[in-house]
Amino acid sequence: MESSPIIADRAEFVDALNLLRRGHVLVRASESTGGCVLDGGVVYHSFPTLERYGLIDEFDNPQGFEFASYYRISERGRQFADLVCMQWQRKPLWQRLAVRLAG
Repeated sequence: MESSPIIADRAEFVDALNLLRRGHVLVRASESTGGCVLDGGVVYHSFPTLERYGLIDEFDNPQGFEFASYYRISERGRQFADLVCMQWQRKPLWQRLAVRLAG
């Protein structure tokens, strides 16, 4: 049985953490791939990892859509995001581009 990677798309994951730590809200409209939106962009792979490791917390949004779920970064997620984003920025541009191309 082949196991899937913990982080399917590392660049998307870092981008999601960066946006969440800036105060953006992740909206989950469905359980299908691409069922999440963050700052107007579709999040294809990162939601399960963010949720599994407690990096996001669901919150009630009475002004939101009835069947959508809303998430903010958790305290644990903020600490992790600060570390990850700092390390990401330290990488040379060519390495960051290679990660974006490879996933």
